[in-house]
Amino acid sequence: MPDLDQPIEYVKGIGPRKAELLKKAFSVTTVGDLILQYPFRYIDKTNITLIKNIKPTDEWVLIKAKVTNFDLIGSSKGRLVAFVTDGSGFMELVWFQGIKWIQPMLAIGKEFLIYGKINVFNNKISLPHPELESNTSQDAISEVLMPIYSTTDPLNRAGFDMKFRRGLMESWMKSITPYQFPEMLPDALIDHYKFPARIDAIRQMHFPKNLAEAARAKDRLIFEEFFINQASLMIQKLYRKNNIKGYVFGQIGHYFNTFYKDHLPFELTNAQKRVIKEIRIDSGSGFQLNRLLQGDVGSGKTIVALMASLIAIDNGYQVCIMAPLEILAQQHFRSIKKLVEPLGLKVELLTGSTKKKERVELLKRLESGDIQLLIGTHAVIEPPVIFKQLGLVIIDEQHRFGVEQRAALWRKATPLPPHVIVMTATPIPRTLAMSVYGDLDVSVIDELPPGRKPIKTLHFNEMKRTEMEMLMHRELAIGRQAFVVFPLIEESEKVDLENLQMGYDRLFISFPPPKYQISVVHGRMKAADKEHEMQRFVKHQTNILVATTVIEVGVDIPNASVMVIENADRFGLSQLHQLRGRVGRGADQSYCILMTGFKLSADGKTRVKTMEETDNGFTIAEVDMQLRGPGNIEGTQQSGSNEFQLANLLTHQAIFKAANDAAMKIITEDPKLEKPQNKGLREFLSTRFRKNKDWSKIG
Repeated sequence: MPDLDQPIEYVKGIGPRKAELLKKAFSVTTVGDLILQYPFRYIDKTNITLIKNIKPTDEWVLIKAKVTNFDLIGSSKGRLVAFVTDGSGFMELVWFQGIKWIQPMLAIGKEFLIYGKINVFNNKISLPHPELESNTSQDAISEVLMPIYSTTDPLNRAGFDMKFRRGLMESWMKSITPYQFPEMLPDALIDHYKFPARIDAIRQMHFPKNLAEAARAKDRLIFEEFFINQASLMIQKLYRKNNIKGYVFGQIGHYFNTFYKDHLPFELTNAQKRVIKEIRIDSGSGFQLNRLLQGDVGSGKTIVALMASLIAIDNGYQVCIMAPLEILAQQHFRSIKKLVEPLGLKVELLTGSTKKKERVELLKRLESGDIQLLIGTHAVIEPPVIFKQLGLVIIDEQHRFGVEQRAALWRKATPLPPHVIVMTATPIPRTLAMSVYGDLDVSVIDELPPGRKPIKTLHFNEMKRTEMEMLMHRELAIGRQAFVVFPLIEESEKVDLENLQMGYDRLFISFPPPKYQISVVHGRMKAADKEHEMQRFVKHQTNILVATTVIEVGVDIPNASVMVIENADRFGLSQLHQLRGRVGRGADQSYCILMTGFKLSADGKTRVKTMEETDNGFTIAEVDMQLRGPGNIEGTQQSGSNEFQLANLLTHQAIFKAANDAAMKIITEDPKLEKPQNKGLREFLSTRFRKNKDWSKIG
């Protein structure tokens, strides 16, 4: 019986070097981790290809052939070459690594099952580093279906190849017990869906008798991953709602009412009113508010955050709004200070650029309670920052802050935790939101303020560059500003900077000084220089901002009316949507121009077409998830969604819905999992919660 907690380096035949490679490639550190890395496909060992039928376009092949000759070419660092035949033709096998292990296995006339990936060089087909399985050897694995696992070249070269791995798995599958992999699904669910037992499903995934058995096992394990994820989130949410006390914001007072009646600059949308009401109810319940506030670009999240802040201040508590970037924090500070100026509220800004003398004075006033609303960057979580009575924390653009950073701010409230609102401008598809943020209450502002003109999105190829520049000239002539954004791919930063320089030179000719001024922002600039260039653009000292780095989410320049995105097909859909949202902030007509070459990939065409056809962020997020998969949607990288071994929110939506409904029913009927039929689930989850630090209070 294998010890599931045994570090993988202590397994015979693995050792520290292979263990490090496994950790790097697949985050595998223990025997249990490796067992739960399942095959991604199976090779039918009866489905053998004749050598004469192998084509250069084939990828992986299985042949049954005898060795005709073999030779070591070059020194000890040379290569081992063997030729085999099945009577229909000859195939060359070649090894550059592990020669001392392979050569003793070879014998003229000996027959092998040979599995490998086709390589074509100078129109000649070969199989580099194939797997050999002797039909007569005792170590041959007898199953008809041969499991194929994800691997890497370094692992194969180090000797951790498929054959070694299958041998390990065969040994372990024979000796694992239900005690090691206890059942956590209630019997009623297993019966309803005709699932195999958990331990049987694990064995069948590694060594199925047939593909139908493998499919049933996979469905059961996918259901289990979704079910456990959803049940965990629901229990955390219930625990927080029923056990984590929060400050009671019991009254709507002077600040809120005066602002709403006399100083609100525009009529709130129904969606904004609904979300403010949800926040009012939560913050008055006596339990901690922990809410995700989703809203599309320009939907008015900031005014909702301000109204929530006024509720807290009316009840005698301080508020902290934390933004990921200094320019964004400054923007919040300017807009909020202007809005609340008539109320006489004490609002201050704290960032890394705050001068020492100002900082000392600010920190004193904050600790005394004189400052009611503090807006800042990560500087607000530093140890010297002490609040007198922090009651509400609002975090803008959640995915830019690590969980521990948010925890540092959460701990600044005593004796109770603050209420927490997390705002994100990246619309999240519903199933993704349920699986990633299921422990938070979710509010969605799904309505844009009236009066804004839709942004005109145009797709131009190189033939229309003059037309694009004419449009820019027209807008700049009436006093507007323009963004020109180039994609940035880290691996090719040098090339991207060259593209930026070429683009800048071209713009310099079309928009010459002194009539036009151009700001440039790119990744290799110092932070202070980037900030300086951005501020020049904000203050309208420059007409055009050229950037390789994405113009940050939330940066609000109402005077900018043109967004030109060069090589637009190299951006993800969500990025394109966020970039488009940097214009159209005022009442005037704005334009987003997608510049591409003549040839576009299928995905590139889909992205451009989607941008032309819709400005609905949630529709765009759904298409983006279909193109890129759920694990790459911005904002979910730190979530549990990437911990799934088999489950995929995109391709397994029906199973997700069934698992989510089942978890909801069980947790609703038995929130503490005290019923006998839920004993396995309770024990499994209690082990899980003990192993994982629970950050659910933080949001």
